[in-house]
Amino acid sequence: MNPIASTNSKGGQADLFIGGNEPEQRRRTILVHSCCGPCSTSVTERLARDGLVTLFFYNPNITDEAEYKRRLDAQRSFVEIYNASPGSPSRVGLIVGPYDPGMYYKICEGYEHEPEGGARCERCISLRLVRTAEFAAMRGFDCFTTTLSVSPFKDHSLIERIGGRLAVQYGVDFLADDFKAFNGFGRSVELARAYGLYRQDYCGCEFARR
Repeated sequence: MNPIASTNSKGGQADLFIGGNEPEQRRRTILVHSCCGPCSTSVTERLARDGLVTLFFYNPNITDEAEYKRRLDAQRSFVEIYNASPGSPSRVGLIVGPYDPGMYYKICEGYEHEPEGGARCERCISLRLVRTAEFAAMRGFDCFTTTLSVSPFKDHSLIERIGGRLAVQYGVDFLADDFKAFNGFGRSVELARAYGLYRQDYCGCEFARR
């Protein structure tokens, strides 16, 4: 994967670069949907040991624009600090998807009063993973996955079902790892603190915030 040009985060598709160095091209390339900087820390640490990781920050569910910018800044900070660390096994890439909360409101219409973890959340996860699978197929990644499963509030079995279905649909392998296993969430909290990253206290949409 070669570097690609940076574009505006509200309408563009790329930020920084697609990760990887030329001598490492034989390692598998992994597109990781990232919900936020803190969650991406322990997931990146785990996956970068044997793969080339590119984070895909696509989160139209963050309905407050100021909150979205805070989380995007935290994501960029993590990538920059991680890549500057001499102990990192390989550089990590970052792609910023378009920010379009209107798309989120559209797919959640009629589900506004669903409880957390219900049908609205399932549609939200599907929206983000569909875009990830599409991009992974378009750019020729070996596989895709998501940081969402690092959260103790997310149903890994649901994520696995959605990811498995999309893997068949788009012809790209889905890594069904439960990243909260082996203290993955605790490690993400520890690393976020070490990196000085902003950590949110709700999922992202106005319905969750209520």
